Amino acid sequence: MFDIGASELLVIVIVAILVIGPKDMPRALRTAGRWIGKMRRMSNHFRAGMDEMVRQAEIEEMEEKWSQRNKEIMARYPEGSTPEGGAPDNLLPPQMEALHDPEAPVDADAAAEAAIARAAPAKAPEHTNEPPLPLDPPPAPPAKDS
Repeated sequence: MFDIGASELLVIVIVAILVIGPKDMPRALRTAGRWIGKMRRMSNHFRAGMDEMVRQAEIEEMEEKWSQRNKEIMARYPEGSTPEGGAPDNLLPPQMEALHDPEAPVDADAAAEAAIARAAPAKAPEHTNEPPLPLDPPPAPPAKDS
C-alpha cells in the first residue's frame, strides 16, 4: 500500500522509540492498531456498499431489458394468436416415444419397475463372465486372544 521497505521501517521504529519512549510504546501500538482496524472496517463497509449499489443498478438494467423484450414479444404475438405456421400438434420428435399411454391407468409400481428396467445399463459382452458384486461386506476375521 505505502511500499515501505525494511530500512524505512527500521527508521520509523527507531524514531518512534525515541519520541514515544519504550515505556509507552505498547500502548501507542495498541492505539495505532485500533485506528488501523477501524479504517479497514470502514473501508470494507464502504466497498460493500458500493458493490451493492452496482449490483442493484445492474439488476435494474437487466429488468428493464427483460421488460422491453417482453413487450416486443407480446406485441409480435398478441394473446390467443399462434406463431406463423402454427404450433406443432405433436411436440415429441419422431424418434422419441411416449413413456406411457395417456389413456391407460397408471400403476405406480409397474411404472417405476419399467423406468428402472429402461435405465439399467446393459452389460457389454466382454463383462458377462464377471462374478456379481457382493451386496454385503465379507465378515471380519475373528479377533485373536493374546
